[in-house]
Amino acid sequence: MKIYNTLTRKKEELKTIEPGVVRIYACGPTVYNYIHIGNSRPACVFDVLRRYLEYIGYDVKFVQNFTDIDDKIIKKANEEGTDYLTIAERYIAEYKKDAEGLNIREATVHPRATENMEEIISIISDLEAKGYAYRAENGDVYFRTLKFDNYGKLSHQPLEELEAGARISVGELKENPMDFAVWKAAKPGEPMWESPWSMGRPGWHIECSAMARKYLGSTIDIHCGGQDLIFPHHENEIAQSECCNGVDFANYWMHNGYINVDNRKMSKSLNNFFTVRDVAETYGYDTIRYLMLASHYRSPINYSTDIMEQCKSALERLRNCRSNLQFVIDNATAEPTDDEKTRINEMDSYREKFKEAMDDDLNTANAISVIFDIARDINTSVNDTSSKEFAQGCADLFDELCDVLGIVVIEKKQSLAEEVEKLIEQRTQARKNKDFATADMIRDKLKEMNIVLEDTPMGVKWHQI
Repeated sequence: MKIYNTLTRKKEELKTIEPGVVRIYACGPTVYNYIHIGNSRPACVFDVLRRYLEYIGYDVKFVQNFTDIDDKIIKKANEEGTDYLTIAERYIAEYKKDAEGLNIREATVHPRATENMEEIISIISDLEAKGYAYRAENGDVYFRTLKFDNYGKLSHQPLEELEAGARISVGELKENPMDFAVWKAAKPGEPMWESPWSMGRPGWHIECSAMARKYLGSTIDIHCGGQDLIFPHHENEIAQSECCNGVDFANYWMHNGYINVDNRKMSKSLNNFFTVRDVAETYGYDTIRYLMLASHYRSPINYSTDIMEQCKSALERLRNCRSNLQFVIDNATAEPTDDEKTRINEMDSYREKFKEAMDDDLNTANAISVIFDIARDINTSVNDTSSKEFAQGCADLFDELCDVLGIVVIEKKQSLAEEVEKLIEQRTQARKNKDFATADMIRDKLKEMNIVLEDTPMGVKWHQI
């Protein structure tokens, strides 16, 4: 598998530190509010990365943190008259609801900043002992950025440009505008932890360096996140980790592209800021996930009503295909023909095309195209005369590849209310009794409940719309 490495700006063959094992660190949310659709892109994309690596045989250790202490969390707590922990617990729970809706698998570990203070303080102490960090008079601790010769290697920005944009904010006691805080002395009313420098809390960047080392080791295989994190967050992580540990921090860096809304940058000030929860109420979580995978992860994508409707329709086509397959599986009586056996073997070529797309820098857009090619093949070759074995073979391949992408296409009949099941049975009996008026009335009632029926030689097919 080849992936595009932000560090080298080229595609590279994935070679892991330990054969057969991939260690991945993904930057998680700061839990002070519901996640927005921009947050959902790295969550979905790197969930697929993990799924695919597991699919091709790797043991994946996937760590995604929760930033549970931060200026935004403290501000939210003050606004509500509560404490940071209440806010953090609430929005971690809400994130998990959205993640489950988006069909994102639980990380191997979901560490929190506040649960890893010992590791954080240990790294800061090591940096200070090596001369890379210093204590300011007010108890803040800063990282000496210019002491790290390779600063800027991830963002590929000349140091002169970075220095030109650096500023010292009111209250900061830095030696240099480029320096950044690894420990912040507590202000009145803020939560605080004891440290060698002051009662305070960690800076944002240091927590990821600490948790990546604790759970994955000093050097990890892949570090991933949104493009907006390249600078300064990931750049600062590299500086801290490599100065402390004396080895490369991550061998591969993967970053997903931005999301625009109606071709404009998503922003609260532009009133085009949407939470995953709100969008899901209109289009469903599965449509959001499909949108995130329908384009290559490094490309920018655009969110709009028209595009979401297109994604919803595309998913519906896949579901209809799978529903038709299931109907044949449940009702077919024909024996498999030699031609069907040949066709099943030939369909294995789709699996290779799928893997070829995914091996090329996780090209989910091309992988989805392969799934639609399978659907078109199924729609033309599986019908009322097909055997159960042929339909099942097609379904197995279809399900296998959809599962790698986390796309759910199987409608579960058990989700129908007992009332609906009874109505379908009553309609079937009415037709047997030639009571077509009652049968039509029941059909119309089911249609009002978004249940569409289709009468076939094998019996009644149904699906929800």
